[in-house]
Amino acid sequence: LRQIVGALVDNALRHTPQGGTVRLGAARLSRGGGQRDVIRVAVEDTGAGIPPEALPRIFERYFQAGPSRSRHPGTSGLGLSIVRALAEAHGGTVGAENRTEGGARLWFELPAG
Repeated sequence: LRQIVGALVDNALRHTPQGGTVRLGAARLSRGGGQRDVIRVAVEDTGAGIPPEALPRIFERYFQAGPSRSRHPGTSGLGLSIVRALAEAHGGTVGAENRTEGGARLWFELPAG
């Protein structure tokens, strides 16, 4: 869990301009219908966001989402694919979306119990 959260926070910090904000939050979500509850941990930033066409691919190995989220020196393009692999290894999922206020929200969910 430490590695997942660390990678998501690191990613948000890299894509948030100076003076911007990165937020971390967690909540228990009830799925209903006999499905297990999940814990969702989300990291939000106030950066440029992710191009809509790139959203479905950002957890792919080596994928770069355009100039605003391009490879930074010292990064390998593996961080988010590792996040996905670790979450899935624990029975979880990952996701990403752009915030209506600007910036991006990346999250992972794990079974609550």
